[in-house]
Amino acid sequence: MAFLNIYTDGACSDNQNEENLGGFGAILEFGLHRKEIFGGEQNTTNNRMEMTALLRAFEAIKKESQQIQVFSDSSYLINCFKEKWYANWQQNGWKTASKKPVENQDLWEALLPYLEKHQIQFYRVKGHINLNSKMLKLDVLYRDFVKTNGDNFSIEDFKYIVEMNNLADALANKGIAALKDDNVSI
Repeated sequence: MAFLNIYTDGACSDNQNEENLGGFGAILEFGLHRKEIFGGEQNTTNNRMEMTALLRAFEAIKKESQQIQVFSDSSYLINCFKEKWYANWQQNGWKTASKKPVENQDLWEALLPYLEKHQIQFYRVKGHINLNSKMLKLDVLYRDFVKTNGDNFSIEDFKYIVEMNNLADALANKGIAALKDDNVSI
């Protein structure tokens, strides 16, 4: 069975400040076909950029009922879908367990319909792994990946997934750079 693989990442420069620049990057891959998406926004958060990366990837899919694997380093994004946090949020009128409004409700509501349109599996990848580092303990990182995501992936698959997520990170940073190049003053 051929999967449509999506690799996503978000970034935010000066994330803790009210004025900042954010970027998102996504790669869609089906067989030999690959599409790269990136962009940026002013005055955002890293979580919003992580979510926007996935939303833009979903929006780029032309066919319904796809078998999709999503790979991201965002625990916020992956855990929400794997643990179905959104179900409780919806049931509670978009309030958290502590009765506070759910952050990023607009993006969650935009993402959720894709769960019905496609069969999607979500996988968490540790971010910013330098595969060329002499200090890298690849076997340990691979074991952690398998422990979190199951043993459906070989170590070679894992290395490729890391490479693609690093590329998604580079695309997110390209989104930030494009905003800076447009002489955006924030």
